[in-house]
Amino acid sequence: MKWMYERSHLRSNPKSLWDKTKSIIVLGVNYNFNCNSLELLSNKEKGIVSVYSRNNDYHKIIKKNLKHLSVQISDLYDCDYKYFIDTAPVMEKPIGMLGGIGWQGKHTNLVSKDFGSWLFLSTIFVDKKIVFSEPEVNHCGSCSDCIDICPTGAILEPYKLDARKCISYLTIEHKGKIDKNLRSLIGNRIYGCDDCLAVCPWNKFAKLSNEKNFHPKAELIEPDLKSFIKLDDAQFRKKFSGSSIKRIGRDRFIRNVLIAVGNSKNKVFIDDVKDLLHDESSLVRSMAVWALKQISDTYDFNNYRKEHISLEVDKDVKAEWLD
Repeated sequence: MKWMYERSHLRSNPKSLWDKTKSIIVLGVNYNFNCNSLELLSNKEKGIVSVYSRNNDYHKIIKKNLKHLSVQISDLYDCDYKYFIDTAPVMEKPIGMLGGIGWQGKHTNLVSKDFGSWLFLSTIFVDKKIVFSEPEVNHCGSCSDCIDICPTGAILEPYKLDARKCISYLTIEHKGKIDKNLRSLIGNRIYGCDDCLAVCPWNKFAKLSNEKNFHPKAELIEPDLKSFIKLDDAQFRKKFSGSSIKRIGRDRFIRNVLIAVGNSKNKVFIDDVKDLLHDESSLVRSMAVWALKQISDTYDFNNYRKEHISLEVDKDVKAEWLD
């Protein structure tokens, strides 16, 4: 996560991104469609995809409208502009609180009285002074539901998150092997995690999104892990074309699926996992070894090890066999 430190100066001063900035307009786009991913946690043969990624990539959906709105604002105020939707180091959440959209909850995400936790944030920088909105105040009170539910204990204390333990970071941004101590805590979450968002009491007031492109594709609501584990690169790219899932690549996605398979403890996956012991990706092979150990009897796993370890050339994969 070195990149966060290296770009901290850009986050601390919007003028570092665009020296003409005089005002920032922050926007929230509702993506709530009344879908609770917590309901799938006990169904270990299913994979949980974060609700925001169950359809087309939100960047593309929002960007088109954001550009259109920016042009209208430019015409109205006779100003120049720059717009961003997760494309620059912008502190959208504190800016959103100052703009009155919501407040940063104890999980560090923005919460809205009207939309709960389900908001995409974007910003428009303009080179003209605009009357500011009233900032929102914090309405979390004594509630600690988001802290209590975090599977990995990533929310160290109210408003303090260790992203290195966050399942969203681990399954999406993290590129390598996931720490052994965290794998079992990931459960069947294969892309992101919604637990701290889904449990927030303010969601009972959340309105449904009217943007059809955010509504989930049927195959991503309760997907079978079996439907993902055999995907090769071409199949992965085709299946997730237009989706934000595509950007992590096939190998990291299969890594996540294998962790979920291991956590299922279900022997029905053994043959599929064994096939991945020969995968071109050492990352996939490593997680295949770990998953196989979780779903096999000790005697069988020791036989698999004798059969395969002498053929393995990668030290990290060998370490998984010998662990």
